[in-house]
This record gives sequence, structure tokens and C-alpha cells, in this order.
Amino acid sequence: MEIINNFSEIFLSVWSRGILGVDIFQILIGILIFLVFLVFRGLISRLVIKKLELISKKTTNKLDDTFVRSLEGPARFLPIVLGFFIASYYMTFTSEGRDIVDTINRTLITILIFWVIHQIIEPISYILSGLDRLLTRELIGWIIKSLKILIFILGLAAVLELWGIKIGPIIAGLGLFGVAVALGAQDLFKNLISGILVLVEKRFKIGDWIRVEGIIEGIVEKIGFRSTTIRKFDKSLAIIPNFQFAENAVINNSAKNNWAISWIITLQYDSTVDQLKTIRNEIEAYINSSEDYDTKVGVAVRVDKFSDSSIDMYVRCFTKSNSWNEWLSVKERLAIEIKNIVEKNKASFAFPSSSVYIEKK
Repeated sequence: MEIINNFSEIFLSVWSRGILGVDIFQILIGILIFLVFLVFRGLISRLVIKKLELISKKTTNKLDDTFVRSLEGPARFLPIVLGFFIASYYMTFTSEGRDIVDTINRTLITILIFWVIHQIIEPISYILSGLDRLLTRELIGWIIKSLKILIFILGLAAVLELWGIKIGPIIAGLGLFGVAVALGAQDLFKNLISGILVLVEKRFKIGDWIRVEGIIEGIVEKIGFRSTTIRKFDKSLAIIPNFQFAENAVINNSAKNNWAISWIITLQYDSTVDQLKTIRNEIEAYINSSEDYDTKVGVAVRVDKFSDSSIDMYVRCFTKSNSWNEWLSVKERLAIEIKNIVEKNKASFAFPSSSVYIEKK
């Protein structure tokens, strides 16, 4: 009987003292309150967020769709913050325990605030999309990423301050470490600055066909902080450091207004003057009368020079279309027409040849 009495006294003592001065009954009630808010979190996910998504899909504006998706995470985190706050204030702590709990609550609220700010930055990109004339889409993406990183760093600093961790000495230490890293990462910063220049100067954008003489030619797939990803025409993927685009001439074929055709037509030396003039005039007339060519840019068809094995006629013109496939078709039609003109005038194309003279003794 005495054993039972001792056990009951110890049990009641533990029940009343509980953990950190909070009796077990209050702890159970606090846990129950927190569980209720967890259930409420599920209801928010299933009902409120889904309802907002359905409403946003009915509009033609993508801003509200992005806004709802971006706030989905913070909305699910809000019941956890409220649940812990209400449960903790229902329980009675010691002064030291209350300070710890208040710090936890402040930490959760700080995380929620910075999370919301971090997520709201994404819809801002749709507002900035109206600045396409000043800023490229890739540069806007860089700005959004940089802002997100900045918000994350500020949020982390705020949380560390709440727990009494001074960030001043940490920043000073990182500054010294950064100097050491910068000395060994000069190429990284050179590529970063070059990438910013590429975007600011709008040298090319994603989807453009570019060529850097002797380095790369292909379609731009991604412009990163350090490098640019280019899909070559053999479907292989090339990662090119950004400094290559700052230090070398970049030819953006996608930005061409007209594709040029520049040929040397070689005719045999036995071609007469009349034949040369007639062929020249008919080729020029064909180009000027065709809808394929932009004659305002300029057309040139002239006898150019006397080569070792031929009389060279220079032909240069520009297509109206800036399409590469159309340029190939126009070139083909011009080649066939030139061949018809040369054969119609009973002339012949020349090819490299040499004559051997044998001296008779």
C-alpha cells in the first residue's frame, strides 16, 4: 500500500511539474491545439488554395495565377505559425522557458514574412515584362534571382540576430575570405561581368542562331551567370564561358534583315564580249524583276577579273526574307536560272585547267 502511495505522489508531482515548469495537462492541450491547426493547414491546401486557383484560371491575366502559386507555400506554413503561437501562450512557462518560446515564435514569424517577400518577387517578373525594350528577358531573370538570394540572406541574418548570433563578425570574416576567393576566382567574375554585358547590350537572346568565328556556332538555349549553353547543329551541347562573347565578334544570324548571295561565276576564255554582256544583263534583269530580292539594298552583276583559267563575273544580291530555309531556296532558283542563261547564250562555265606546250625540235 505504501508503494502505491509513493508512486501516486511521484506521478502527481511529475504531472504538475511537467516539462520546463509546464504540467502535462497543459502540454497535451497545447499539442491538441497544434494538431487542430495542422488539420486546418490541410483544409487551406484543399479548399482555399484550390478555390483561388480556379478563380485565377478564369482570368486572362497570368499575374494572378503566378501570385496564387507563389503564395501556396507560405499559406500552408501560416497555420503552423499560428498553431505554435496559440499553443505556446496557452501553456505557463518559467521566465527562461518563456524567453525561448518567444524567440521561437519570433523566428517562425520572421521566416513567414521573408518567405512571403521571397515568393512575391516571382510575380514581379510579369510586371517587369513591360520593360522588354530596356531589359532583356534573360536580364530580368537575373534580377529576379539576385533579389531572391538577397531576401534569403536578409532573412537568415534576421533569424540569427533573434538567437543572439551577431552577423557583424561573420560578415567581416567573410570579407577577408572573399578577398582570398576573389584572387583565385578572377575568371568567374570576368565571365559574370561579360554575361551582364551580353544581356545589357542585347547581343543575343535565347533561341538566336549565333556564330563566334573559330569558337562556336549554334542555337542559344540558356544564358547563365558564368556560361552560355549553345546547341550545335549536330545536336551536341556546348557550354561556352561568357568572356568569349565579350572578347570576340559575335555574329547573330537571327538578327539578319537580309541574307546575302555572293558568287563568282567563272566563264571560259573563248566567251565573246557580246556573250559576256548579254549574260550579265540577263542575270541582273532576272534579279531586279524577281520578288525574292531586296533591290533597295543593292544588286551587283559585273565582269570582275581575268583569272588563270576563267573570266570571272561577280554576282551579289540580298533576299527579302530573313529565313535561312528561304535563302537556300532562293539561292537554288538563282543558280538554275544562271545556268539556263549561260547555256542559252551558248557559253560555258570554266573550271581550273592548265595547258601544256611541247616544243618541237
